[in-house]
Amino acid sequence: MSKLLQALLSGMFITFLLDFSIFLGIKLNYIDFYEIDVYYNILFADNQDIFLYSAFTLFLGYLVVYLDKTKITLITLSVLFLLSFSTLFHQVGYSAGEMLFMQKNVILKNSRHKFIGDIYYDGRDVITFYDYELKKIILLNKKELIQ
Repeated sequence: MSKLLQALLSGMFITFLLDFSIFLGIKLNYIDFYEIDVYYNILFADNQDIFLYSAFTLFLGYLVVYLDKTKITLITLSVLFLLSFSTLFHQVGYSAGEMLFMQKNVILKNSRHKFIGDIYYDGRDVITFYDYELKKIILLNKKELIQ
């Protein structure tokens, strides 16, 4: 039982480190680039996929604790860490943020206006939106939008 718990905790810790570095790169190179007002903790917590996190936790826990092939474990962890830390480079972090958050050519409406443009970030209460007509970034309150 203790080996199973060790595998689970090791997998959770390694997955957390990988996840943390991915979101750090996205925060530095996408969120800060567009000056979106969101704290790292909210960004990190709101955009977690529990199924993906759990799958990586189980896989990495098994890899580290149960697999006796050290070379395979080391190569796999090295590749995963290199990929996750690559988001710290501007182009990679920006592209990852764009894939996760940007929605192009979206039409949003409120009681008075129709907005056509790109969603840069869909937050808890506010949508950061680039309006094609105004040619600038605007903040739209989600409660005022008509679905």
